[in-house]
Formats: sequence, C-alpha cells, structure tokens
Amino acid sequence: MTPYASLADDFYINMNLSTEMELPGQRETVLHYFECVQKKYPLMRKFYCRDKRDFVLEEDKDQGRYRWAAVEAKRLCSGHVNPSSVEDVLEQHRLVLDLAPALLSISPLDCEALDLLFGFDFAFRGNHNSLLAEALGVGPSLDRVAELPGSRVINYEPSLTIALDEDCRVQVRVSTETRTNAFQVRTGEFAEEQLSVYVTARQYGSLDPQTTYVAAMDRLAQLAQEVVDTCVVEQILRPLARTIALR
Repeated sequence: MTPYASLADDFYINMNLSTEMELPGQRETVLHYFECVQKKYPLMRKFYCRDKRDFVLEEDKDQGRYRWAAVEAKRLCSGHVNPSSVEDVLEQHRLVLDLAPALLSISPLDCEALDLLFGFDFAFRGNHNSLLAEALGVGPSLDRVAELPGSRVINYEPSLTIALDEDCRVQVRVSTETRTNAFQVRTGEFAEEQLSVYVTARQYGSLDPQTTYVAAMDRLAQLAQEVVDTCVVEQILRPLARTIALR
C-alpha cells in the first residue's frame, strides 16, 4: 500500500486532460482505445456509456481498490482508487496519455488544462463544516465570528491556489469539499458521507513543442506529491483524522 493509505479512508490519484476540441466519439475509435488500455490492465472489464457521450472502462469496485478510465466529449480521464503504490497509478496515467495522441488524435496544441489530483476521503457522520473548523481552525481574523453565541458553522471549505510560474499557467490548489447542508445541521440528521481533501496540480494551455503529455504529467505529479508530503499530511490530514477519532 502507499504511505498515504493510513491517512484517510480512501486515497486516489486522478488525471484529467481537458481539450479545446471535441474528442472522437466513433464506435471503432473509442473501442480500440479502451482495448489498448485493457491489454495492459486486463481486469478493467466493465465498459459502459454515461450521459450518451461519456465512455467509461473500469475494474470491479467491490474490492475497494480499482482502476478506471474515461473518454468524455472534451476530457480524457484516468484514475485509481486505493492504489498499491503511487508509481503504479502514475504508470496507468502515462499509458493513457501515451495512447491518446495516436488513437484519439489529441495534439499537444489541443490542451485546455492538464490536471493531476491527489484525493483523500474521510467517512464521517456529522457536520463536516464544523469538523473542519475544529480540526484546522478558521484563522485569527475569523475566530470571533465562529465563536458568536449560539452560532453553528454551516459552510467552511478552506482552499488555496498558488501559481508556480510567472505566467500563472502552472498552479497547485489545496482544497476541501464538505457534503453537509443547512437542512442536516438544522435537523441533526446526518448520513455518513465523504469529507474530501484535494491537492491538484494543473497546467493550463497548449504544451511547448518539445514537451509530451507524459512529461507534463510527471512534472505535475512531482509538484502535487511534494505539496502533499510537506504541506498537507501533518497540517491537514493528520489533524483531521485525529479530530474524527475523538468525535
């Protein structure tokens, strides 16, 4: 298992390539592409069409660990939930991006954005927003607001995006996503849902002529993992896990 497996209930690494032009949707093209992916990963056997134009190939989800890949109208996607290693899932993303130019006619010019996302999900029954505020704090400027008599936190999803180049084309975002609404807070009726922490490295725009999609993804993966290791594990993930354990 990855070193991140013990930090959350589910861990995953997703790759998304958003294109300016629509991707091919012809039967033969799509099936041939997925057959090439399946040749490398034969357990990816479940193929289906979602929303008439989104095609998905995935492994059986019952074991809690599975690969998936998708071809949407203007997006190419790949992901692995609870991978055995980071390198294992990056190899999957490299395969997808290596096949895409020849089989799906994706040019390095046709890049709206390339994303590499590290995701961490925590199962929690209760107010996700107040949990985050307790685990991470809200900062000195908002402390007094959160402590108003009779108040309850109903919306708190801290996020921060930074640019790592002068043109702001390479960015890293650390964000959270809660799944608690005001009705649940008002009634006190909560279902066990996923509270998510995301670290997303993104490059906008066409690639440089000498750069491949695989090389660009590898750079984003290095950036994202560095942020996870140095800025997220001890500062966000472990405090969140400890607070959940105490609830």
